[in-house]
This record gives sequence, C-alpha cells and structure tokens, in this order.
Amino acid sequence: MHAEEMIDTALDRSVVLGYANIGLEVRKRLPGWPADPPRMDGKVVLVTGAGSGIGLAAAAGFAQLGASVRALGRDEERAAQAAELTRQRAGTPDADVRPVACDVSSRAGLRDFVARFSQDEQRLDVLVNNAGVMPDERTRTADNIEAMFATHVLAPWMLTDGLRPLLKAAAPSRVINVTSGGQYDQKVPAGDPQSEHTTYGPKKVYARTKREQVVLTREWARRLQPEGVFVHAMHPGWADTEGVREWMPLFRAVTRPFIRTPEQGADTIVWLGSAPEAIQSTGWLWQDRRPRPFTYRIGAGPDDNATSGRLWDYVADLATSQAALPRAIPADESRQ
Repeated sequence: MHAEEMIDTALDRSVVLGYANIGLEVRKRLPGWPADPPRMDGKVVLVTGAGSGIGLAAAAGFAQLGASVRALGRDEERAAQAAELTRQRAGTPDADVRPVACDVSSRAGLRDFVARFSQDEQRLDVLVNNAGVMPDERTRTADNIEAMFATHVLAPWMLTDGLRPLLKAAAPSRVINVTSGGQYDQKVPAGDPQSEHTTYGPKKVYARTKREQVVLTREWARRLQPEGVFVHAMHPGWADTEGVREWMPLFRAVTRPFIRTPEQGADTIVWLGSAPEAIQSTGWLWQDRRPRPFTYRIGAGPDDNATSGRLWDYVADLATSQAALPRAIPADESRQ
C-alpha cells in the first residue's frame, strides 16, 4: 500500500479525522487526488432537497459547471426559493436553474411529479437523491408510512424507477444517493423494514434507513448497468447543515470547530455527477472522491442476501401498491 493510501485509510478508519473538514483538506493534498470534474454544459441534473445544506451546495456546484439544474422543493414556494438560492450560491444569475415541486414523502406526489417531469424533459443526466428528515418522534406520512423510510428509502426508489426512461435516454447517466456515515452502525432489520417493532430513536432510525438506501443502491446498480445508468451512494462526512443544527444541536456544538461546510460535504456529489471515474464502475459507496467499504468490522457488519432481497421486494411492492400499507415481511419468509 502506498503512503497516500495508508494516510487516506487511516483518516477513514479514525472517523473523526476522516469525516471532519481536516480529512478533506488532507486528502486534497495527497498525490492521486482526482481531478476536478469537467464542464456539464447541456446536461440536465435533478437535485432533491435543494433548498438548503448539502442539496443547495450540490445544485450550485452543478450550475457552476454549466449544467441545467432542476431544484426540487417540497412545494412551489420552496422550489422557487431553492432555484433562486442556487443561482445566488453559484454566482451565476443567468444559470439555467428551474424550480420543480414535489413532496417526496407522498407516493401520489411522486407519481404525479414523475409524470410531469417526464412530459417536460427529454433526458436526465444526473439524479441526486438528497432529501432527508429526522423527526423527534415517530411520524407517519399521509400514506401511513414511517416518514424517514418514505423519504430516504421509498422516494429514491420511486424516482429512480419512474425516471428510468429519461436516465436511459441520457446514458451514460448517473444516480447519486446521499447517505450517512451513521449507516455503518446499522443493518437492514429482518422482517421490520420500517422499524415499526423497534423502540424509536431518531438517530437510530435515520441511520437504519440510510443503510437500507445503500443496500438498494447496489441492487439498482446491478439492474441499471445494462442500460448505461451508473448508480452510486456517497456520504458527505460531518457537514454543517440546517438539519444538523435542528436535529443534532449537541453534536453540532461539539464538532463546530472542525465540521465541514455544506460545499465540502457536497464536493463528492458534484464530482460523481461529472467525473469520468463515476462511469467506469457502478454500485460503490464514496466519500471524498474515493470508494469506501460498505461495512467495517467495528460496525454492524454486512447484511445477508436474503434480507436485502426481501427489502427490494418490499419497497417495490410499496411503490406500486395503492394500499395504505402492504403486509409486513416475516423474518423467516423466503424470497419469492
């Protein structure tokens, strides 16, 4: 192992150094740091959760590269604000940034959005599934689905599936799922995908849904590779976002001296959206422009294939069902 690889790995395994701003700054100075992403003129990029934090920083980064950005907000007002903030942050007032609205926690809203977006657009080069929530108490959507599962697991699945023709039309195209380093401490819960039978803890369920998101990323990568669609997950490290300030104030206070800016957190999203390295392989988990392990021995460990397979079937059923909530999956049920 080369010295730069040893330093990079040491930063990653330390967590604190690797996830803090020092990790990114050190890695940038190591030999072999990947080149900055090329221009994206003529490319169409859709970013969910584009109104603040990492989503806004990513949308602005794509706009700076010349991409035509679709800034998704929960409603028309939030979407318009997201688009305007993206132009301001990008420093390009004439950038092609258009607001698009969708409540990604709603299956009906997602279906309507996919229909409208598919009618308005001819291609989609990059889909960034970034929207996230962390309610203090267990919360259910209008569909009677746990809110974090709906936002982090179901919505990315439905957007990827629904916008698949546009992604195929733009091949080689990319899907980027924004996860969390906290997912390393969780496994997909066998028979309990929405963590209904688990004592609720915001951070625990957040990390668990992000773990489920990563598992589905790998399956999407396998399924979409023949169509020229490359699917990756990434985690931004510790970034100073509105979500962190609202949902994790103590953590933010402790890490404030070395927490990353949203732009530092979004760096790998923008890089994955344009860099040629991202379409040389598929199905990876990235941080700081480098693939990372999906599991660590000190974490929760790998998920078994049967549980992962049942999760895919469950989410696919939920995405296509008109019912409020399909049946739960018994832990010992074999995959059909």
